[in-house]
Parts: sequence; structure tokens; C-alpha cells
Amino acid sequence: MTSPDPFPPAEPPTHHDVDPAFVLDFTAYDEPDGPGRRWSTWHAVEALCRGPEPRPDWVVTSRGAVDTDLGILKTGKEGDVFLLERADPHEPDRGVVMAAKRYRGEEHRDFHRSGEYAAGRRVRSTRDTRAMARRSAHGRAVAAGQWAWAEWDALVRLHRLGIPVPYPVQLDGTEILMEWICADGETAPRLAQVRPDAALLGSYYAQLADVLAELARHGLVHGDLSAYNVLAAGERLVVIDLPQLVDLVANPAGPDFLLRDCTNVCRWFRARGLDVDEHALFGEVMAHAF
Repeated sequence: MTSPDPFPPAEPPTHHDVDPAFVLDFTAYDEPDGPGRRWSTWHAVEALCRGPEPRPDWVVTSRGAVDTDLGILKTGKEGDVFLLERADPHEPDRGVVMAAKRYRGEEHRDFHRSGEYAAGRRVRSTRDTRAMARRSAHGRAVAAGQWAWAEWDALVRLHRLGIPVPYPVQLDGTEILMEWICADGETAPRLAQVRPDAALLGSYYAQLADVLAELARHGLVHGDLSAYNVLAAGERLVVIDLPQLVDLVANPAGPDFLLRDCTNVCRWFRARGLDVDEHALFGEVMAHAF
């Protein structure tokens, strides 16, 4: 008589016997193919390099999302801005188009008078400081990373203060992804390109005066504010290009930068018929700083 098998084969488990903790949903994704396509870098960056919470509903965080370059939007002295779509192939209706600002890395050309803008800022190491002074390849790369971080930090800070800037989505090295500011489905024009009527002109001026005052209230100056660094999204203005944000108190030239911002703003509005004065605006703004 054969003895019973001490290790009989187990019966296959039914769905009632499986611990739910060990059940995973799995969806297959094809590798991104074609030029200008990559997996989303959202989960590849550190938490501090992702946009502040609460995040807008349009931010795509899916691990299966794909980033697709849609072409260049504008070129600038410190970097170029591209349009980039981020979408999960299984949820295409939730895709979003963003602006991707890419600093030029080793080919970066420093801002005009960048030393004055950066007065009071710290560099991580003396080696980096020396490299930047020599303008070596490493120094240019360090500079590009510093300017990208400076703009990211400014966007996050000003967004939290409620100042109208594009929502910062993420920072990845020398690339900043941010909200694409549009009007009627197209990229919002710069303020310098629009011709508002008298009522809208007055509203635009009041908005920029409020921005200057709110910045000063927190000890900050844009440092390069003009009609070319402001987007007109319908009746709303959005301030852009912030890597040179200046500390009004710590930077010895802080008040000079503020006066220059006031002058640039007033000159543009005055040329379009609005009776404004930069010295009066400067005094009003400075009253909010102390």
C-alpha cells in the first residue's frame, strides 16, 4: 500500500484566496519612438524640483506619460523656450501642453551685467566660483544651472505669493517646465505687441503697479521688467523671465533696479497716452517695502 504524498500539489488559488495586497494592475506601454519623444521626467526629478502644492488639475503625473517636443516658441539671451506636450497614451484627453525653457548649458552666454544681478547670491563651492570667473566649460555649465535654479526658485516663490506668473511644473537640470500661457488657444502675446484701448491700458498699468508693490512688500525686485517680459492673456497680465530676481535690501543696486523697472513700465504706458510718472510710481512702490 502506497503511503500518502507528504507534499501534495497545492490547489490553484481562486480569486477569493488571493491577498489583495499582492494584486497589481498592469498596463503595457510601447517605448516612445520618433524624434523629440521621451518618457515623462516627472518621477525622475527630486520632490523639491516639482511644482508647489496644491497642484493644478492639468498637471500630468502618470508614470506612463510621454513628453513630445512640439517646436521652438522663442529664443532668448539665456535660453530657448519650446512647446512640449505631456500625455499618457492611455489617457490622451488629459494631455497638456507646457512651455519648456532650456538654458544653453555650456554654450550659455551670461546675462549682461549678471554680476550685479547675482550680488549676494552664494555659489556652492570655491571651485565653481573660480570656474565661473574663468568662464571655462565647467564654469558656463555651473552658471547655466544657477540661472535655471534661480528662475525656478523665483517662480515657486512668486506663485506662492499669488503674483501672476506661470505655474512652475518641474525643474530638470537646466530645463524648466511651466504653464503655457495662452489666449484663445494661441500663445499669449507680449505686452509690447498689443494695442489695448484706454480702459484696458489703465487696467494693465494698475496690474503691473500691483505686481511691483507686492514684490517690494516681500523685499524683491523683478530686475528686468518691461513690456517684453509680460504676457497679455486677454485682460490678465502674466509676468515672465525671472532668473534675475533681485533682493531689494541685500543687493546694493536693488533700488536702482526698481527705479529702472518703474522707468521701463512708465515709458511704455506713457508712449500710449497714459499719464504716468516713474518717480511717482517708484515712491509708491518703495512705500510698500518698509
